[in-house]
Amino acid sequence: MSLFADAQDLLFPARCLSCEALFGRHRLPLLCPDCAARLVPLTSPLCRCCGTPFVAGEDHLCGNCLAGKPSFDLVRSAYSYQEPLVSLIHQVKFGRRLTPLATLGVLGRNSCACSALSLPDLILPVPLHGRRLRQRGFNQSLLLARACFPKWKDRIAANGLKRIRNTTPQTDLSGRERRKNLNGAFCVDIRGGVAGKKVLVVDDVLTTGSTVLECSKILQKACAARVEVFTLARAL
Repeated sequence: MSLFADAQDLLFPARCLSCEALFGRHRLPLLCPDCAARLVPLTSPLCRCCGTPFVAGEDHLCGNCLAGKPSFDLVRSAYSYQEPLVSLIHQVKFGRRLTPLATLGVLGRNSCACSALSLPDLILPVPLHGRRLRQRGFNQSLLLARACFPKWKDRIAANGLKRIRNTTPQTDLSGRERRKNLNGAFCVDIRGGVAGKKVLVVDDVLTTGSTVLECSKILQKACAARVEVFTLARAL
């Protein structure tokens, strides 16, 4: 295996998935030292519930979570949504290039966010509407769930959450517009339901939180015992 790896490195030198610089051996994550150093992991201090990062102090509840208990029990994101993570996610999501998935999976698995999660009974990727799924060819949230949680792959229910309305893309909407846009957009569609189960919702990026909040509301109404959310990145 060592000889094979040496031959691979000689014939096909590793390139950084972000800047394409040649570097060292084929070891995940495929990011050169400079690009890897630009990653910003989200670590304590955080809101104990929604995961909002604080500048200093200890973990505690943020003002929003104190004002009213959200429909989820825990939200954790692995990294700040900035380069080089933006380009890696865009390569998958919009460029239909699946090579970065192994690197994204390693980054997710090794993050503090992943280690903060409870053992789930079910893992539910945030779904795409059928029309958008046919256009893209895959659901990036499902692929990320499989990449980040390979040890829990038997708990992933690919179609456990269903998007029943083909909503306007969230990218150019304000926070209020995003919440209105997603109202009634999801339903639970899994044999046996989620009552009494610990559920982990997985998405690629948390921006305003409207998507995961709406998914959590649906799961709460379906009597899930606990709802946690994992995203690879969070826009700050």
